[in-house]
Amino acid sequence: MPGAGEHDSDDREPGWELPRRKPRWEATALLAIVLVIATTGLVYELSIAAVGSYLLGDSVTQFSTVIGVYLSALGLGAYLSRFVVTRVASCFVEVELGAALVGGLSAPGLFIAFHLTSSFRLALYATVLGVGVLVGLELPLLLRILRQKLAFKELIAQALTFDYAGALVGSLAFSLLLVPALGLLHTSILCGLINAAVGLVSTWVLEREGKTGSSLRRQRWLALAVLSILFGALFGAGSVTRYVEASLYVGNVVVAEQSSYQRIVVVEDGGELRLFLNGHLQFSSDDEYRYHEALVHPALAAVETPRRVFIGGGGDGLAAREALRWPQVGSITVVDLDPGVTGLFASRPELVSLNRGALHDPRVTVVNADAMTWLAENGDHFDVMIFDFPDPTTYSLAKLYSTNFYRAALRRLAPGGVVAVQATSPLLARRSYWCIVTTLEASGLHTLPYHVFVPSFGEWGFALAAREKPRVSRRSLARKRAMALRYLSTEVLESSFAFPPDIDRIEAEANEIDSQALVGYYLDEMARFD
Repeated sequence: MPGAGEHDSDDREPGWELPRRKPRWEATALLAIVLVIATTGLVYELSIAAVGSYLLGDSVTQFSTVIGVYLSALGLGAYLSRFVVTRVASCFVEVELGAALVGGLSAPGLFIAFHLTSSFRLALYATVLGVGVLVGLELPLLLRILRQKLAFKELIAQALTFDYAGALVGSLAFSLLLVPALGLLHTSILCGLINAAVGLVSTWVLEREGKTGSSLRRQRWLALAVLSILFGALFGAGSVTRYVEASLYVGNVVVAEQSSYQRIVVVEDGGELRLFLNGHLQFSSDDEYRYHEALVHPALAAVETPRRVFIGGGGDGLAAREALRWPQVGSITVVDLDPGVTGLFASRPELVSLNRGALHDPRVTVVNADAMTWLAENGDHFDVMIFDFPDPTTYSLAKLYSTNFYRAALRRLAPGGVVAVQATSPLLARRSYWCIVTTLEASGLHTLPYHVFVPSFGEWGFALAAREKPRVSRRSLARKRAMALRYLSTEVLESSFAFPPDIDRIEAEANEIDSQALVGYYLDEMARFD
């Protein structure tokens, strides 16, 4: 990048002046390039943040820090543009191609870096900084080219309009189209290809400007080289994903899919199946029966006649499998946000076998919707409501553990009905567990906390809740013996209501939807194990 004192065969850019001629087709083409720059730049930013969240967890931290560093890097790039005095057009093309290469390879490069280096965070923020500086250089350079074609007020108005419109296009395309259809790695590479293609087209658009013809012909060859590299990466991205995920998981990865909401991975190891969502273990087939028996059967045993059952989350069908053991149950409504999960567990033979075809049972209705929205809009009432949601690692998940959500559930709870909640580990996340119990109580429910041991997770906590203090009678407990449960016996359940001193109740705030105390508790407690 030539400095202020350098000269070469290109024209030095003119001082600020009115355009020497009316805007031509080149101005329209250059404004379209602004749109592409903004779109791809935002996709790079979101891709890097999503990779960081997937590999490191704690999506709030990853997205906030990546966005902060990226915006700062944009400012640094804009500042550095002042040192480009000559060769503005050719320098713009070089920067465009650099952004295409670094941004396009950012996601696969970070996946590989996670496997190869212990300094992944350094690689993450270095990548953010590099992409941000390059994207930050692009717009100021392009504005200096455009100013020869547009009057000042039109230049600023149109350039910023296209820039902000590109940000909107990028954000919508990333979440609604690109990632669900292509996955993170292919998304970043595809945007790199678009960036490089724009760089190639720019060589023709800008070639007629000044004396840059010979230089831009050289950039054309560089653009073709970048496109070749990115095309190669596009076809190799699947291998990178399989390589990295094979290193992350013990066993054979039998399912690896990107849904609209999360990365779904199923691993098989010696006959054991394990489900991971965004890298977090959801269950192991070796011991999931302990978890699901403890989650489902105490709630049904606490209701005189459990006919109508609601399951929030539980798209794997395992909670529904347990509820179907009860002959009194006439209907089960499973509301899970992700059709990728429910579809997988309704179609893969080994997973259908695990849930015993529960999602195909005529008594089971599967709804793919946000549970909070569905409860607010639906007028049905239920005798038993089971909340089998992932741990509250993000604000979007923690809202399902809030007073707002539990009050909405209370309005749908039939007289004499009972709620059962998976509530994280009272040993590993003690304050989080008691925060959930406190939140249930703050919502107008009486609670009965309990815990069991699940080998894959350790000591795990649950809670029953109802308008009156929930009670699980010995008579109702005896029903379970006839079901031939593998783990939950009368003696095990009775002992689960006792909490030893190291996991006994401690003070915690209720989780209000506007304060989200639970997320802070959970992330602080889990940080000890990173």
